[in-house]
Amino acid sequence: MEGNTRWLAVTAIAPVAWGTNYFVTHAFLPAGHPLYGAAYRALPAGLVLLALCRHRPRGAWWWRSAVLGLLNVSVFFVLVYVASQTLPTSLASTVMAVSPLTMMLVAWLLIAERPRATHLAGAGVGLAGVCLMLLTGAREVNAGGVAASAAAMLVSSFGYILARRWNDGADVLASTAWQLTMGGLLLLPAAAIAEGAPPPLSAPALLGFAYVALVATALAFTAWFAGLRHLPAGTVGLLGLLNPVTGVLLGVAIASESLTPQQWGGLALVLAGVVLGRPARARRRGRRRTAPRPAADDRAGREAPSRTAP
Repeated sequence: MEGNTRWLAVTAIAPVAWGTNYFVTHAFLPAGHPLYGAAYRALPAGLVLLALCRHRPRGAWWWRSAVLGLLNVSVFFVLVYVASQTLPTSLASTVMAVSPLTMMLVAWLLIAERPRATHLAGAGVGLAGVCLMLLTGAREVNAGGVAASAAAMLVSSFGYILARRWNDGADVLASTAWQLTMGGLLLLPAAAIAEGAPPPLSAPALLGFAYVALVATALAFTAWFAGLRHLPAGTVGLLGLLNPVTGVLLGVAIASESLTPQQWGGLALVLAGVVLGRPARARRRGRRRTAPRPAADDRAGREAPSRTAP
């Protein structure tokens, strides 16, 4: 399968960016305003992509964009914001380690894409690795934050596979822009009703929103939906394991957290799970091709090898 390596690299941008999003949201964005926080993340990203593609939805994509925007943006972003604010960075991304299995099951139900044995094995190995990395030691856990993270994983898995099912040739950049814009527009009135006036934003918060809107949203979602169009859902789901890995490594690099040998072993298992889920490469063309035809002179020589002079 040509181009798999390129699409794997492109798709991997998304979970890595999402892993950094947990840290930025927890450290720099205002607490207590998940609806405004989600709207400030989604709407600027959608408008930037709209300015780049300059395509409006047509036909069924008007209501499809609203449905996908509600699932993949409005609800998902609010839940991620709550999880990021109430849980440590590494723990907030832990629950997402279950998303590969969830995406495989949803893909099986919605688009009849049966999970491959290698995908299931990769998901199991990766999940075991995440457990080794993050379930080491006692710490107080906010039950609401864990519930929000689990709900975000379920909603997004369904929304991503639904977007794959509705793939009918619409441009990836355009469909991503429509979802983000629709999702942001749905969030604004809900935020005004539920949270009142917008929160004041400091300079670090403005920079944080710029990062999560442009990098962790516009760039990441475009890469993710592009991957869903070119790779099996199981492979894309396994790449999502890079999300908790990024969260843990950020904790080590920025928050001065240290990893035990057990956690380093878990990290190795997660990466092994991602490798297991890679699409099988096509056989080498050389093996499929028949042997080259002999030259005309050689054939002539072999056609009458025993001929003698009269």
